[in-house]
Amino acid sequence: MSDTTERVALPCPACSPDLETVHEVLKPGGGQATVRCTECDHVHKEQLPEEETEQKKVVVSQDGESFTEQADVPVDETLAVGEEFLLDTEQAIMSVRITSLELDGGRVDEAPAEDVRTIWSRAVGNVSVNATVHPKSGRHDETRAIELHVPGDYEFTVGATDSFGDEEFTVEGIYIRDDAHGYDFEKLDHDNDSAVAKDVKRLYVRDENTTAWSAW
Repeated sequence: MSDTTERVALPCPACSPDLETVHEVLKPGGGQATVRCTECDHVHKEQLPEEETEQKKVVVSQDGESFTEQADVPVDETLAVGEEFLLDTEQAIMSVRITSLELDGGRVDEAPAEDVRTIWSRAVGNVSVNATVHPKSGRHDETRAIELHVPGDYEFTVGATDSFGDEEFTVEGIYIRDDAHGYDFEKLDHDNDSAVAKDVKRLYVRDENTTAWSAW
């Protein structure tokens, strides 16, 4: 058995019909390949069309640092800020979101792939979310900042209480990132408004830890 297995990004009819997941190619085949979803192990057949690709530089931002990779991009595609794709790196396959596209003439939000020199992106599989924590006492001088490390799809909801280790808080406001889509407002502050972590620029929360703000 070969030590390396071809991996492709495909929708999975069993667990992810609308979004691509990582698949292992079990049998290439002539017309349709036999593939297995690495998320749920579902085996199915899919057409793997031959596409003309061109290697592009991808700069990935993650936790305040950045690194550069190369990705084979279909030349007939149009790329746009906010789109997500799977990037195969030496460490792992990462989910990243496009934050900017660099052409010869500068940066744009959308462009044909063949015109793009560099794809700027950020990792969204696991993300860091900044939160401003207000004390239950309401004293502004006791406001503090924390950083939460959560899966990109973790959902925060206004009015809901979350616990992370020693932190327990109720979400009061959610500021949305510029590269996120599907939200009507930049700030969500009504009960039951929600956003996934990879779309969140900052949380504003009320501390619910009864020991954190002792008068002593």
